[in-house]
Amino acid sequence: MQRNFILTDIMKTGDHRSYEQFIDTHSLANQEFDCTGEYYTLHQFELDNYNRKFALIDMRIHNNRLIGNDAYKKDLYTRLELLHQQGFVFILTNPWESTDNIKSQIFVTGEKMKKIDIPYPYYTWTGGVSWFWSYMYHKHKDNKPRITHEWPKIHEFLYLNKATREHRVKLYNKLLQENVLNNSIYTFVNMEPPRRLQEKYEIPGIDPKNYPRWGMDQDIYGLPYSDSVCSLVSETNDNNYEIFMTEKIWKPIMAQHTFVIHGNHLYLQKLREMGFKTFSSYFDESYDLEPDPDKRIDKIVSLCKELQKVNWQDVYLQTKALRQHNYDTFFDGVKLSKEVNKTLELFLEFADAGQVPS
Repeated sequence: MQRNFILTDIMKTGDHRSYEQFIDTHSLANQEFDCTGEYYTLHQFELDNYNRKFALIDMRIHNNRLIGNDAYKKDLYTRLELLHQQGFVFILTNPWESTDNIKSQIFVTGEKMKKIDIPYPYYTWTGGVSWFWSYMYHKHKDNKPRITHEWPKIHEFLYLNKATREHRVKLYNKLLQENVLNNSIYTFVNMEPPRRLQEKYEIPGIDPKNYPRWGMDQDIYGLPYSDSVCSLVSETNDNNYEIFMTEKIWKPIMAQHTFVIHGNHLYLQKLREMGFKTFSSYFDESYDLEPDPDKRIDKIVSLCKELQKVNWQDVYLQTKALRQHNYDTFFDGVKLSKEVNKTLELFLEFADAGQVPS
C-alpha cells in the first residue's frame, strides 16, 4: 500500500473540504490518501513516512480578490519554499473551471482571472468530467430531487442560461429567431435585457430580479422540470478539444429529463463512455459529431424545431427506462469513483515524473 499525503489548501482560503470529499470518493487499489487543510498542523504528521506529498494551491474565483495583496503573496511563497524543501509537489487547484477557461484566463462566470506566478513545477487540476459529478453527487445523494413525471406537461424545453458566453448568445438568438422557445421555460439572466424565470419556477426564497452570482446554480427546484419535457443545456464551452461537464448536465439527469446538449464536440459520446445513455434511438443526435461550433448550433436548432412536432408524451413514456438508468448511474458511487480515480492517477503520475522520493 502506497501512502499519499495531501495538504488540501496551502493558504486555507478556498474549498478544502470539497476537495477532501472528492479525494475520499476514490477506489484506487494500493493507494491511501491522508488529507488536511491546516498548514499549521503539518508538524503532527510523520511526513517522511509518505510515498508522495502534495500541496494544493486553491485558485478558484473567490481567491481572485487576494492576488493583488502583497502580504498574501509573501506568505504563499514562504510556504511554497518550505514545502518544496520537504519534498511536496504542487497542484494548482481550480476544478470549477475547464482547461479552456484557464488558458483564456476567464472564469466560468466571465470574470477575468488574475494570474499569480508559481516558482515551482505544478499540475493544474481542471474540472473535466469528474469534479461536478462528484460535487453534485455529494450535494444531492441524501436529498434527491422530487420531480413529477405525470402528464400533461405544459412546456416543451427547459433552457437556463446565466453568464453570457459567445456560443450561448449565438444559440439563444437563433432559437428566438426560429420561434423555438415559444412554449418553453427559459432564462438568460446576464443578457441585456435579462430574461428571468417566472417567480413560481424560481427556487423558493430567491428574488428572480436579484439572482445570486454564485452558490445557487447547483441547487435543483423540481417544478420547472415537472412542467417541461426536455432540457436544452448550453454548457460552459463549445470547443472541439476537451470535454467539460458541469451541473448543467447533472441536473436534468437527476430530474430524469430528456436532454439536448450544446457543448463540446463528442460530449454525448463521452457521457456514453461514462456509462450513461443518450437519446439517439428517439431523435437525431448527429449534432454531437459536428466539430464546427457554428454548424453544431445550426444542427441543434434544426433538431429542436423537429422536436416541436413529435408526440412528446410517447417519447417520454418510451424513454422512461433510459432516464431511470441515467438517474441510477449518476447516484452509483462505484461508477463515480472510477472517474475520480482517473483524476487522482494524473496527480500520482505528475508526482512520479518529478522523481519524488519514496
